[in-house]
Amino acid sequence: MEVHLKIIGILLMLLALVHTIFPRYFNWKNELKELSLMNRQMMKIHTFFIAVTVFLMGLMSFVLSEDLIFTELGKKICLGIGGFWTIRGVLQFFGYSAELWRGKLFETIVHVVFSGFWIYLSFIYLKIGLV
Repeated sequence: MEVHLKIIGILLMLLALVHTIFPRYFNWKNELKELSLMNRQMMKIHTFFIAVTVFLMGLMSFVLSEDLIFTELGKKICLGIGGFWTIRGVLQFFGYSAELWRGKLFETIVHVVFSGFWIYLSFIYLKIGLV
């Protein structure tokens, strides 16, 4: 399990860093222009804090993998993180419309890869948390 947490840690830190390209990739300058100032800033600030949270989950998983696996507090933390990623995985299918990816090669690949990633994260964290 420790190897899985190390791998997950690296992948989550990389995922957090990918958030830095969101504004340009999703053309937020134009796409968010019609929103109120509050909603525009909320999108940016929430994305920043999601990235920070994901990065810290990754850092903790990489650096503290042994503590997460072998201590009661670590197991409870893993249970919580597993719940977080399980909800994220469910939202991959029920929160986003299939119109966003169906029939589009790149978007379908991203959908499948990240669906698998959410399942992997959920499985590992919940397995640690429930053992």
